[in-house]
Amino acid sequence: MKKTASPLFLLLLSISIFAQDRITGLPWATRSEVIAQNGMACTSQPLATQVALDILKQGGNAMDAAIAANACLGLMEPTGSGVGGDLFAIIWDANTHKLYGLNSSGPSPKNLTLSYFKENNIEKIPALGPLPVSVPGAVSGWFAINEKFGTMGMDKILSPAIQYAEQGFPVSELIAYYLDKSVPRLSKLFPNVADTWAPGGHVPEKGDVFKNPYLANTYQKIAKGGRDAFYKGEIAKTVAGFIQEQGGFLSVEDMADFESEWVEPVSTNYRGYDVWELPPNGQGIAALQMLNILEGFDFSKWGYGSPEHIHHLVEAKKLAFEDRAKYYADQKFAEVPVGTLISKGYADERRKLIHSDKAGQYTAGEITAGETIYLTVADKFGNMISLIQSNYRGMGSGMVPPKLGFMLQDRGELFSLNEDHANVYEPGKRPFHTIIPCFVTKNGEPYMSYGVMGGGFQPQGHVQIIMNMIDFGMNLQEAGDAPRIDHGGSSSVTGQAAVGRGVVSVESGIGYETIRKLMDLGHTVKYSRGIYGGYQAILWDAEKKVYFGASESRKDGQAAGY
Repeated sequence: MKKTASPLFLLLLSISIFAQDRITGLPWATRSEVIAQNGMACTSQPLATQVALDILKQGGNAMDAAIAANACLGLMEPTGSGVGGDLFAIIWDANTHKLYGLNSSGPSPKNLTLSYFKENNIEKIPALGPLPVSVPGAVSGWFAINEKFGTMGMDKILSPAIQYAEQGFPVSELIAYYLDKSVPRLSKLFPNVADTWAPGGHVPEKGDVFKNPYLANTYQKIAKGGRDAFYKGEIAKTVAGFIQEQGGFLSVEDMADFESEWVEPVSTNYRGYDVWELPPNGQGIAALQMLNILEGFDFSKWGYGSPEHIHHLVEAKKLAFEDRAKYYADQKFAEVPVGTLISKGYADERRKLIHSDKAGQYTAGEITAGETIYLTVADKFGNMISLIQSNYRGMGSGMVPPKLGFMLQDRGELFSLNEDHANVYEPGKRPFHTIIPCFVTKNGEPYMSYGVMGGGFQPQGHVQIIMNMIDFGMNLQEAGDAPRIDHGGSSSVTGQAAVGRGVVSVESGIGYETIRKLMDLGHTVKYSRGIYGGYQAILWDAEKKVYFGASESRKDGQAAGY
């Protein structure tokens, strides 16, 4: 007689698969925090983390190490980053005892006008192809950071990435998955994609040693020729020439004229902690708006994962994203009332719109496309850097200039074509941006550098980490491992707004009893996977004089120190 597994055995087996039975920490914690005295690096790729540590051990500072790691990630995680994209950073400089913000997001082509879209009956800027391509800002960001804070030459900083590009590296599981999703599709649509990421017709699989000699050559030119090698030399000519051949407008003048911008971070105080974000054209202040609204509720009486916790989090998000859809844009082109939006008084008024007994309907703006890299590094000198970098929509626009080894971003897709919208397309304007680094200080001293990558989820992720730690008492790793909640709608910051309650997506760690109560309140709830971002964080314990590091369990990352 054929034997079959009993239902009880299968149930016990399923429980054992998900139960980790750690002797310390909360049940969902995947591991302990990493603790070190001299330096800490947290990235989404262990090899990049090790490169950052190597730079620190060679005497470089956190900023040197962050650039080196970012260059490696452009090679090792092309599905979310690269020198064809933009970069933002918040830096704590131990020498001046001050925070600095860097906006290195590139503008739209100066020769492309709003009338072009109207004359060609284009109602929305496409996600792929030459039209959404804006000036890539990452390389400029590297040099801006290096010139202001660096202690090593860029030739030495880029050397590990060049070596890996030439000699190869084994592709990690998650990146192999995303490459398989992206490369075959994009290579059917555009030239040079397969030539770069599927040489010989083979998309690299998990464990395959992959080389990118084109990118190695590009990095070598940057290391030798500096910033101008990318923005004013042969690379710029190749980029602009290719885009124009494909029907786009990016020019050598657009590349040559670009400059990164140092900006003042903005903050709000949440229960004694100052949380810092960068001002628009990014969406960072949405996290501050949410925190201001949520500060008016006592979560100690509700607890993590309770219906009340999730309900109020979602309702605050709706209100903040309503403002995001209306106001957030490049401040050189639009009036953005940042001071008002992140004020406590404004939050008090907005909070009155939340009903504890029912889900509200709001006009909201959504961005769903994700895949980004976030990294953070701290050094023995007390410097800390929070850095985020991305191409948007994973690999980007599909536009791969010949023999350069990288894909150009498609951030221009996020412009509105509505003339009355703050984020309306204009030549030389920076688009609305999703990628946001975060930093936390306490009593004027550095406390935590962190980020949660993942498209429109990022402000929600920032808020959930802060709440997990401050309201619910979790440690740095537990705060990242805790099951997450994502609220999404059906509208867009490109000006196509819709009214509705949206959908609350939850991870499997949220219990059905909570879900049922949320449904009773009027929320539509579903389980989703892969939409909750990727987290890295470093915390400085001023009393013990040590760094705590944490890395995302949902990605391939690593936190490591020495």
